Amino acid sequence: MALSHLRHAPLALRLALPSIACSSPATRRLLLFAPARPWRLLSTASKPRSLATAAAAAEADNTSGGTDGFFAEDSTSWKSLGISDRLASALHGTGLERPSLVQAACIPHVLTANDVIVAAETGSGKTHGYLVPLIEKLCTKSSSTEDGDSENIAARPDNIVLVFCPNVMLCEQVVSMANSLLDVSGEPLKRAAAVCGPKGWPAVHPDILVATPAALLNYLFDYDPERRRREKFLRSVKYIVFDEADMLLCGSFENQIIRLIHMLRFDEKLLSRAEDSGKEVPLEGSDEYHEDSGSESAEVSDIDEENEDGHIQDGVVKVENAHVGARRDWRRVRKVYRRSKQYVFVAATLPQSGKKTAGGVLKRMFPSAVWVSGAYLHRHNPRLERRWIEVTTDTQVDALLDAVKYGLKSEVDPELGPKRTMVFTNTVDAANSVSDILRRVGIPCILYHRESSLEERTANLQSFRENGGVLVCTDAAARGLDVPNVSHVIQAEFAACAVDFLHRVGRTARAGQSGIVTSLYTDANRDLVRAVRQAEELAQPVERAFSRKRSFRNKLKKQARLREPATLLS
Repeated sequence: MALSHLRHAPLALRLALPSIACSSPATRRLLLFAPARPWRLLSTASKPRSLATAAAAAEADNTSGGTDGFFAEDSTSWKSLGISDRLASALHGTGLERPSLVQAACIPHVLTANDVIVAAETGSGKTHGYLVPLIEKLCTKSSSTEDGDSENIAARPDNIVLVFCPNVMLCEQVVSMANSLLDVSGEPLKRAAAVCGPKGWPAVHPDILVATPAALLNYLFDYDPERRRREKFLRSVKYIVFDEADMLLCGSFENQIIRLIHMLRFDEKLLSRAEDSGKEVPLEGSDEYHEDSGSESAEVSDIDEENEDGHIQDGVVKVENAHVGARRDWRRVRKVYRRSKQYVFVAATLPQSGKKTAGGVLKRMFPSAVWVSGAYLHRHNPRLERRWIEVTTDTQVDALLDAVKYGLKSEVDPELGPKRTMVFTNTVDAANSVSDILRRVGIPCILYHRESSLEERTANLQSFRENGGVLVCTDAAARGLDVPNVSHVIQAEFAACAVDFLHRVGRTARAGQSGIVTSLYTDANRDLVRAVRQAEELAQPVERAFSRKRSFRNKLKKQARLREPATLLS
C-alpha cells in the first residue's frame, strides 16, 4: 500500500508493500530519486591570491608518509603560532594537543590586523582556527588594559568578537566551543553568548557574541528604535567573523549581511574621521549616522533585483555610504578609511567561478585580504572510502538497507565510541519515508530535518552524539554541525548540487579520521556521477560545479550545440 501523503511529492519515497520486512525484492517499489538539479561540468579554475601553506604541508606529509595530512608537523605547536601558555593550556584541556594544518596556516594571519578568508574542507579545524587567535587578542588587550589603568575598565567589553552564523544550531555550537576553553579557575577565558532564535540579548555582555544576521538586526533596530545602544555596540565590535561565509553572502542572507557590513564600515569611517580631525565624533545623536542607516536601507531595497540566475545584482555589494548620493566602487571608498575592525570569512565551500558567487564578492569587497586554502578544498579527501552504487526502482530498497547494514556491522573502536551513520535525503518527505523503511526492518533511527521543532532537533542531535546509531536527515544536518566520529555517510538521494555534495561527504573523515561515503544514484544522475568521479581521479577541484540555476544537462547541451557546426562542415 502506497503512502498517500507522499504520492505527489516530487522527490519523495513511495512504498508499495504492506511490510518491507517480509516482502520479496521483486515486489519492493521505492522511488527515492527524481532528476536532481545537476551540476555544471567540473574543471580547474584559477584561484585568487591564496596561501598554499596548508596544501603544501599536506602534500609534504603525504609524500614523506609522516602524518595523515590533518595535523601540522611535529615542530609546530600552539606557542610557535603565537598563542600564549594560558590559552595553550586551555586547548590542551579540551584535548587539542597540537594544531591542524589549516589552523597553523590561518592563526598567524588572524593574529595580525589583516582581513582573512579561510577556505578549507569540512572537518579541518576552521572554527578553532578563528576562535583561538581572536581569544588570544582579547586576552592580550584585556591584560594590557588592566596593567595600564585599572580604574577605567568598563563593565562591558570594549573589544567584542562578533560571529555570524546562518542558523541557531551552529550559533550554539560555536558558543559551546568558545566557552569550553577554560582558565585554571574553571571559568571560560572569554565568555561567549548567542543571540538567535528565541534567545534574547544576554544579561551580561559577552566578549564573543554569536548571532544570526536577522536576530542581530532585530536587536539593533526593532528593540532599539531610538538607537541608544546601536552605535555603542558597533563601536565595541572590533573583530567580525562570517562562519559559513558562502551561505551568508548568497541567497536570503545576502541583503542582511551587506547591510551589517555597511553599518560596521561606516563606524570605521566615523572613527577614522575623528582620529584625523583630533575631535571625538559623538556616538549618540549622530544625524549623519542616522541618515546613512536610512539611506542605505533604501539603497539596498532599490537595487535588490534578481538577475536570470537568481542572484542579487552587483550594485548591492558596491555601495558604501549611501548618504553621499552616488554609488561608489568599494575598493575606492575603502582606501579612504583608517581600518579599525578586522573581518574574517570562513567557509568549507567557496565558489569563485563568477563575480556573483561568494568568492567573487569577497575578491571585490576585500581585495587585500589574505586567503588561506585547505589542502582538499573542493577536492577528494584521501581518507574517504567512496562507494558508488547505481540503482533502479526495483533495487533501491535493498541497496539502501545493505548500505546501512554495511556501516553498522563494522567493528566498533572503543576509543571512538559507538558507530554513527548519517543517511541524507533531499526532502523532508523522503527522510520520513526512509525512517519508516528502517524501522520496519528493525533498524532504529533518529530523524533530523527543518520541519522538526528546535527542541526536537537539539534533543535528536544530542542523542545521536551520545549514543550513535543512524541519523536520517536532510541537508539541514549537512552544514556546520560537528558530530564526532561519523563513520559512514549514505546518500539515499544524490545531492542536488555540488555544495550539498561536499558538505554531506564532509560529515565523515573529520579531524584526521577515516570514513566511508556510499552514494546511491540512478540513470538520471549517471553523467553527473561520472564527472564527479573523473574529477576525483584527476585530483581536480569541483569549483566549476557550483551553480544553483544552470544545470549539468544544459552544459552538456551547450557543448553538443558547439560541436554541431563542426560536424556539418566535415
